[in-house]
Amino acid sequence: MRMGKSGALALAGSAMVMIAPAAFAQADSTREFDMPSQDLGTALRAVAQQSGTQVIAPTELVDGLQAPALKGRFRPDQAVSQLLRGSRLRVVFVGNTLVVRRDDVEREGNAPAEDQGEILVTGTRIRGSGPVGVPVISIGREQIAQGGFATTQQIVQSIPQNFAGGANEGTGELITGIGNGNSARGSGVNLRGLGQVSTLVLINGDRPPLGGGGGTFGDISMIPASIIERIEIVPDGSSAIYGSDAVAGVVNIIPRLNFRGAETSFRIGTAGGDSQEYQFSQLFGTRWTGGRAVLAYEYYKRDRLRAADRDFATDDLRPFGGPDRRGSYSSPGTIVAGGVNFAIPSGQNGVGLTAAQLSRGAINRGDGWYGTDILPEQRRHSVFAAISQDLTGNLRFYANGLGTWRNYDQATRAQSNARRTVPVTNAFYLDPIGTHLPVGVDYSFTRDLGAERQSGQVRAFGATAGLEASFGAWTVDAHGTWGRQDESWMLGNRVNTARLALALADSNPSTAYNLFGDGPSTNRATIDSIRGYTKIDYFGVVWSATLRADGPLFRLPAGDLRLAVGGDYHEDRYGYGATISYTSTLTPTVTPPTPLLSVRRVKGVYAELRIPVFGGDATLPGFHRLDLSAAVRAEDYSDFGRTTNPKLGLSWEPVSGITLRGSYGKSFRAPTFTELRQDPGSIAIFGYPAADPQAAGGTSNILVIRGNDPNLRPERATTWTLGADLEPKFLPGLRIGATYFNVDYRDRIATPSANIPNFLINRDIYAPILEPNPSAARVAELLASPYYRNFFGIPANATFVAVADARLQNLSVVKQSGLDIDLSYGFDLAGGHVELGAVGTFIFNIRQQLTATAAAIDVVDTVGNPVDLRLRARAVWSKGGFSAALFANYVDGYTNKLVVPSARVAAWTTFDLNIGYDFGERDGPFGGLRIAINASNLLDADPPYVSYLAGSYTAAYDGENASPLGRVLAIQITKKW
Repeated sequence: MRMGKSGALALAGSAMVMIAPAAFAQADSTREFDMPSQDLGTALRAVAQQSGTQVIAPTELVDGLQAPALKGRFRPDQAVSQLLRGSRLRVVFVGNTLVVRRDDVEREGNAPAEDQGEILVTGTRIRGSGPVGVPVISIGREQIAQGGFATTQQIVQSIPQNFAGGANEGTGELITGIGNGNSARGSGVNLRGLGQVSTLVLINGDRPPLGGGGGTFGDISMIPASIIERIEIVPDGSSAIYGSDAVAGVVNIIPRLNFRGAETSFRIGTAGGDSQEYQFSQLFGTRWTGGRAVLAYEYYKRDRLRAADRDFATDDLRPFGGPDRRGSYSSPGTIVAGGVNFAIPSGQNGVGLTAAQLSRGAINRGDGWYGTDILPEQRRHSVFAAISQDLTGNLRFYANGLGTWRNYDQATRAQSNARRTVPVTNAFYLDPIGTHLPVGVDYSFTRDLGAERQSGQVRAFGATAGLEASFGAWTVDAHGTWGRQDESWMLGNRVNTARLALALADSNPSTAYNLFGDGPSTNRATIDSIRGYTKIDYFGVVWSATLRADGPLFRLPAGDLRLAVGGDYHEDRYGYGATISYTSTLTPTVTPPTPLLSVRRVKGVYAELRIPVFGGDATLPGFHRLDLSAAVRAEDYSDFGRTTNPKLGLSWEPVSGITLRGSYGKSFRAPTFTELRQDPGSIAIFGYPAADPQAAGGTSNILVIRGNDPNLRPERATTWTLGADLEPKFLPGLRIGATYFNVDYRDRIATPSANIPNFLINRDIYAPILEPNPSAARVAELLASPYYRNFFGIPANATFVAVADARLQNLSVVKQSGLDIDLSYGFDLAGGHVELGAVGTFIFNIRQQLTATAAAIDVVDTVGNPVDLRLRARAVWSKGGFSAALFANYVDGYTNKLVVPSARVAAWTTFDLNIGYDFGERDGPFGGLRIAINASNLLDADPPYVSYLAGSYTAAYDGENASPLGRVLAIQITKKW
C-alpha cells in the first residue's frame, strides 16, 4: 500500500489494485456516479478515476467478485462502500487513500495495529499521508512482477534517478568504482549520481549495517526481492527526517509483514545461454486473533558472465574503430635486454630456444580480459521472519529479522603484472644480445595459474523488536534495532614474487620456472609453488534505540494539525581483521588490522509538523487545498560535534486537479570510518616531477602530501524542489507530474591525488591546494619528515616549485539541477485496461569545483558521470488475469573525454517485455497460480561503443551506463496456496 504515488495505476493480476494518486484525492467532495453492475476490480478503478481518489485493493480480495450497479451522488468512500455490499469486504481511510480490506468478524477490533492504523510513508514521520511538497517513488509487488526483476538491485537500478556508477558488482574497475570499497561485489544506490555515500538505505525505516571495505554503502544485494512489499524512494535531501547520508535522498525497503497464506515461486533465466539465473522462494504467513507471523526463504544464483562471451570486453578496440590497448604481458612473452624488445615465438616450449628465433624490436601483446569474468558468480541464501502480537487493546509487540549469506567468485584482470628478472642461472636462460647479464621478461601468468580471482562471503544479520501503543489518535513507538555485516575477501592466483625468484634462479630444468615458452612450459608443481593470495575481513555493526510519537494536536477547519516528535540513539562500529598476505614472502605474513575510530555514538531528536491551511471545510477561490510542513532534526556526534538541519514543504492545490508543490531543506553526511583514519600507513609525502607548461624543460618538481585531513568536517548540502501535478477532469486517467530539483553540495570529502599530473597544467583549477614557491625551510621540513618517500629519485637539493596538499579533505563543491517527469494515462480498451506512461530525469548541469573559489567544470554527459537524459516508458494492458507490459529504456548519448580528441557515445535504447497470466482464486490445481515470461533487452542491443580507459582497465563499452548481459529471457511460476 502506498500514499502519494506519482501516477494513476491499474495493477491487476497478482498483488493489488492501486488506482489514482493520493496527491489528488478529493475525499471531501461528492460527485455523480452512474455505473452498471460489473467486475468489482473494474468498478473500483472507475470510482478512482472519476473521483481522483486513490483506491488500493489486494487482487486476491476482489478477483471474481461482482459489484452492484451504482447510481447517485456519493463521496468516494461512500461509493466504494456501496460497491462492497455483501462482499465481506470493507473500506477504510489511510490518510487520503481508500484501502479495501477483509471484514472478518474474528478480526473486528483485534487486528494488528498496523492494519487499523495509518501507514507511515518514507519522507515523513507523520502517519497517514506522504511528505508535503515532495514526490515519493513507489515500486510495489505488481510493478516488480511486471518489470521481471529478480533482485533488489535490479529494481532500484531501473529508476532514472539512480546512476549505476559506484558500488555495483560490475563497476569495480571503472572510474566511479575505483576506491569505492566494493571488494565483495555488492550493490549500492547512487541517487542523482552524487555518490553511494550520499544515499541513505533503510529497511522498514531503520538503518542496516554498512557494507564494503570502509563501510561506504548500504548493500541492497543482501535483501531478497521476494520479501519486499514495496520500495519507496524519496529523491530529495532528507537529513531533517533521517539524519546523515540522506543528501541525495532515501531508499526505504518495506518487507511483506502482513502476508497471509503460502506462496511458492520459481524463476529461471538465461542471458543468451552465457549466464544462467535461478531463484526459488517460499513464504508462509498466518494470522490469529490479535496477531500475525511471516516466515520466508529465498535462494538466488547467477552464473558468471565470461569476458569471452562478449566481444566488447577486450583491450583491442581496433574492431570498433579504436586503438589497440593490449599490453606487453602475454604468453608467450617478450624479452627485454639492453633496452630492446624481443618477441618470443609461439608454438614452442622454451627448451633450446635461440636468439635467431626471436623477433627483434617486436612485442607480444596480451589482452587483460583473457580468462576473466565481466560479472561474478553470485549465490545467496536469505531467511526473513516477522511476528506481531496485540498485548492489550492498544499495545502491540512486534519483531522481525533478516539473515543473508552471499558467496561470490570472479576471475579478474591481473593486478600483479610486472617485468620479471631472469638470472643467468635459470635453466632456460636466453640472452639475445650476448651480454650474459640478467634479462627481463614481460610475461602473463594467466595461462599458468589461471586468472586472478576475487572470492569470498558476505554475511548480514539484522533484527528489530519494539512496542507500539495507541493513546486515542496518537501512536507511540519504542523499538531497538541491531545489525551486523561481515565480509571475507580473498584475491587468489596471484604471483608470489619470493617463490618466483627462487624458481627463476633454479638451474634444474625439472623444477626451474620457464618464462620462454608458449603457454605453461613449467613443471606443474613449480607453477603451484608460486601461487599466492591476499585475505582480509571487514565488519560493520549498528545498533539503535528509538522512541517516537505522532498524532493530531488539534482540529483546524482544513483538517488536523499533526505533529511527530522523537529521539534516537545509535552506535556504529566498523573494523578490519588482520590482513594475511602470501605474495612477497616465503611464508604467509599477518598484518595487524588498521586502527580506526572504535565507535561512533549519535544522539538525535526531531520534530515535524503538518499544517492543513485550506481544504475540507475551509476553502477559498484559488485555495482548494494548501498544506505546509516543517521539520527539524538536531544530532550530536561523538567524533565531530553537533549539526542541525531543517526542512520545509508546501503543497498547494488552487483548483481541483492541479497541485503545485515545493520543498527546501539542508542535509549533511558524516565522514566515514576510513575517511577519519590517522594511522601512519595512511600518510605519505613525496616529490613528483609534474608536467609544467611554464617550465623551460616542460616539467617541474612538486612536493605532494597524501593522507587524511585530521580536521574533516561533515559534507553539507542545500536542496530545494519545485513541482506540479496535473490531473485534468476533462480526461480522466491522465496524470502529468514534473519536479525541478536543485542541489548545492559543499565541503565534499575528496582527494585530488588522481590528478597530480595536471596540478601545474591547470593551475587555475588547483591553485587552492597549491603552495607556490615554498621557502627553503618549508621544503627542508617536509624532506625531513618520517613520512617522506623518494619514489621518483629526485635529489634532495632539487628545486620544488610548489607544495601540493593532496590529502583527503573537505574540498569540492557540486551544484546540480534538473527535472524529473512522470506521465501516465489509464483507460479501458477491448474489455481490459491500458496504462501508458513514462518516467525520466533530465539533468541540466552538474558543476563541480575543486573548492568554492576554484573554476567550475560541468561534468554531466561525460564518461564517469550521469547522462543528461534517462527515460523509462511503459505500455501495459490487462484483462482478467492476463497482463502484458512493454517497457522502453532510453539512455541519451554523451561524451567520452577519456580520449583525445573527445568522442561522442551513441544513445542506447532497449526494450523489456513481460507477459503474465494469473489464474486467480479458484478451485483446482490452477488456483492461485501465476505464470510470467520476461524478456529484458528484448532485441539484444549491444551497448554503444566507448573507448573506456581507467588506469590499466580498458573496454569497448561503459558499464556504468549499459548492461553487458544482453537479452535475458526468464520464466517465473508463482503458486499461492
